[in-house]
Amino acid sequence: MIIDSHCHLEYEPMFSNLDRVIARALDKNIKYLLTISTTNESYEKIKLIIKKYKEIYGTYGIHPHEAKSYKKLKKEDIIKKIDNNNKVIGIGETGLDFFYEHSEKEIQKKIFIKHIEASQFLKKPVIVHTRDAEKETYEILKSEYRNKDLKILIHCFTGSKIFAHKLIDLGCYISASGIVTFKKSKELAETFAGLPIDKILTETDSPYLSPEPLRGKSNEPSHIVHTINFLSQMKNISPSEFASITSKNFFDLFGNLS
Repeated sequence: MIIDSHCHLEYEPMFSNLDRVIARALDKNIKYLLTISTTNESYEKIKLIIKKYKEIYGTYGIHPHEAKSYKKLKKEDIIKKIDNNNKVIGIGETGLDFFYEHSEKEIQKKIFIKHIEASQFLKKPVIVHTRDAEKETYEILKSEYRNKDLKILIHCFTGSKIFAHKLIDLGCYISASGIVTFKKSKELAETFAGLPIDKILTETDSPYLSPEPLRGKSNEPSHIVHTINFLSQMKNISPSEFASITSKNFFDLFGNLS
C-alpha cells in the first residue's frame, strides 16, 4: 500500500480528469491520497472531491503565499471551516516562504501561528511549508511545541541536514517529494538516507515536481512510485517494504482512516 501524503487534486490538469487520475493511482497500489488546501477557494473544491471519492482525504489551510489576503484569519475561523468533517484530517498547508515572499514575513508568521493554534485545539496535524526560513520556522515550531503537544508534518522538505535533525528532535515527520530524485539533489538525498525511517512520509505535491524520469511533465499521484523506488534504494530495502513503513508513519500521524 502507498499513500500520497500531499497533492493538490483541485488544481488543473487533475481536477478535470479526476476519475482517470484516481484510476491510475489505484493501479499503482496507492490506497489513500491527501489533497491539500491553499486558499478558501481551493478548500471548496476539496470538499467536493473528498465527498465523491472514498480514497481521498483533505485539509484546510492558507498557503504562506496567500497570507496577505487573510490578514484577519483567526484560530476560530479555521476551526469553523473544518466543522467536524471527519474527512478533513489536517491543518495546512501553512508556514513560511521567504524565497518568494509574496506575503510580508510578519503576516506569514502571524497566520502560521493561527494555524498551529487550530491544530492544537483540534488535535489534527499541521502541514508545514518552509522555504528559505529555517531559523524562523524552527523557532515558531519549537515555541508552540513547548506550549502544548503538536503534531507536525514538514512537507516537500528541501532544507539542510542540520535543520532536518532539529525538526526530528521536535518529533516532526518529514515528507519527501520528487525533488529528492533530481540529479542536483544529492545532498537532499543523503539527508533522507540519514533520517530515521519511522519519521519519513512520501508525497507528489502534484501537479508540481514530477520525479525523475518524468521531470518537467505534469505530476500526479501515480508518479509517486518513482520517488519510493529511489528512496528505498537509499535505505537499502525493497520498495514494497519502504511503502509499507511510510504508510504506517502516515497512520501514526493522522490516525487510521475509515
